[in-house]
Amino acid sequence: MERLTHIITSEQFNRNWLEEEFFPLVEQMEKKVSLGGSNDLIGKRMISFFYEPSTRTRASFEIAMDFMGGKVVFSTENAKQFSSVAKGETIEDTSRILSGFRPDVIVLRTDEEGMAKIAADFSSVPIINAGDGIGQHPTQALLDIYTIQKELGAIDGLTIAICGDLARGRTAKSLALLITKFKNMKVYFVAPDVMQIDETIKDYLRSHDVIVETSNDIREMASLADVIYQTRIQKERGTLVARYEAGKGFYKIDASVIGLMKEKAIVMHPLPRVEEITPEVDKDPRAAYFRQAENGLYVRMALLKMILG
Repeated sequence: MERLTHIITSEQFNRNWLEEEFFPLVEQMEKKVSLGGSNDLIGKRMISFFYEPSTRTRASFEIAMDFMGGKVVFSTENAKQFSSVAKGETIEDTSRILSGFRPDVIVLRTDEEGMAKIAADFSSVPIINAGDGIGQHPTQALLDIYTIQKELGAIDGLTIAICGDLARGRTAKSLALLITKFKNMKVYFVAPDVMQIDETIKDYLRSHDVIVETSNDIREMASLADVIYQTRIQKERGTLVARYEAGKGFYKIDASVIGLMKEKAIVMHPLPRVEEITPEVDKDPRAAYFRQAENGLYVRMALLKMILG
């Protein structure tokens, strides 16, 4: 098994690693959870340091550590207010200090793009990027691609509609970049113009032979997609809500959209959702987002095992 160090971007992973190392280990972790966990990481210590609130990412990492016998020795989800960051401490110094306390790994969420990479440059222990502003969220992308593999059985040749606030949504960007590891992929970016994904991401996908199209109406793409990946409005990152309200119908998923989808297609969402998927969709077997969230536990167990085991 390949030993990981820092986890910073989606681009750092390759297909062989995903298929030969990562996917099989995630499956093993799910089996271990069903048996009550393991002692794989006894004696290992994790710091969970979040500048921003989190439910799924923080909880799944901390519970993953517990399932494998390790310890979370320090945890906060409001570091901007309840740490020396509030006094103006830089990410460089924070990274030096936290790693100097001798944890084995630091799971870090920051509010600015690029801060995870800076932290890794100054840390003496592995850094896992748990989201850096509007930058990337690579462990989310890994659980997303694993979910697609698990739900559909294969990834090559799929059509994926990525919808919502794509301009500021790090999960959409991270998944799009990871899609480039597979063959014959087609991606529809579905959003109002004010929330459309950056042209540099589209260009990157095209340079890796991914077919890219854009739309502002999910109903146009629903019958074509194997995966609809919905995301929420990033109000906390300054999305222009008034302009969003004018185009709300462009990408909300409700019963009418589900009715247009392929029988074996799936709907995913990194969560939390607000109103972009209506509750009636939850009952449809194609609604995979709660199964997707559960996969986050097994994925993060696998990543911790690869870093610390």
